[in-house]
Amino acid sequence: MEPELVEGARNAVSVCLRIQPEEKVTLITDEASLEIAAALAAELDKAGATYRAWTLEDVAPRPLADMPRAVLDDLETSQVSIFAAQAQANELPSRMQMTEVVSRRKIRHAHMVNITRQIMQDGMRADFHEVDRISLQVMEITQVAAFVRAKTPAGTDLTAEMHPDYKWLKTSGIISANTWGNLPGGEVWTTPGEVNGTFVVDGVVGDYLCAKYGDLYREPLTIRIRQNRLSDAHCANRALEDEFWRYTHSDENSDRVGEFAIGTNIGVHDVIGNILQDEKIPGVHIAFGDPYGGYTGAPWRCSTHIDVVGRKFDIWADDRIIMRGGEFVLNA
Repeated sequence: MEPELVEGARNAVSVCLRIQPEEKVTLITDEASLEIAAALAAELDKAGATYRAWTLEDVAPRPLADMPRAVLDDLETSQVSIFAAQAQANELPSRMQMTEVVSRRKIRHAHMVNITRQIMQDGMRADFHEVDRISLQVMEITQVAAFVRAKTPAGTDLTAEMHPDYKWLKTSGIISANTWGNLPGGEVWTTPGEVNGTFVVDGVVGDYLCAKYGDLYREPLTIRIRQNRLSDAHCANRALEDEFWRYTHSDENSDRVGEFAIGTNIGVHDVIGNILQDEKIPGVHIAFGDPYGGYTGAPWRCSTHIDVVGRKFDIWADDRIIMRGGEFVLNA
């Protein structure tokens, strides 16, 4: 176990998941993430919890066609779970199989896809009680707003009309049985009613494309959205443009905005080229594809889900400004 990983692992086990000695935990990792899994396991030992650790390559070939049955069966007997592994192409359906069990059994689940040493020493060291306080304050404003508008110096100008029947959720890093969450945490989100406008992705794109293309500051991806559907995508990096377009047209709803989110992790100050942390940076990110309707109430589904992240947002909830230049102004 690496000493530099201890504080982030302790935050995950003791603060975010609040694991108790009488609880059973399923810890899922892969060969690339073993040192992080070892730090998490050491904290589980300190907490006195019973746990079963799985290394994906030991039980199934990668990329996964399905989440291994043995892992799913173990999840059925746990109160808490942690997924700390690297995403590979076309593995999202296998993770959705895992989160179906998590949601059905109301397991407190920490989703740490593409976790790295840098994130363990950066976003995972945040004061998650403060992040939770800010997240709650943001959600109290947005859940009663009819519209949220976002602009950036790079050219984003986006308006999201909220759907009165869809719920806003808080995934601040303090994980409950009601909603599993990514770690590091720090966002409030919903399924929007309708999004229109331009989003300049000068941060990162999600899923496995993030590791492939990294920080897009020098060659941003410009996307246009009309009536909640992706209508155009342009980038100087034609390989990224083509791959993003194919990804967002692989299912009938892959080009549909399924998530509208505001990052609230005030411990994250800039994009690092990793979606797990970058989507938590204070600002707006959206995702095309699955709306996680079991949580938001959206009645449609999709087999894909890909986030896009920008930088330095101004945000308004109706006519109230809540962020200027990437900094919250919640008392303005």
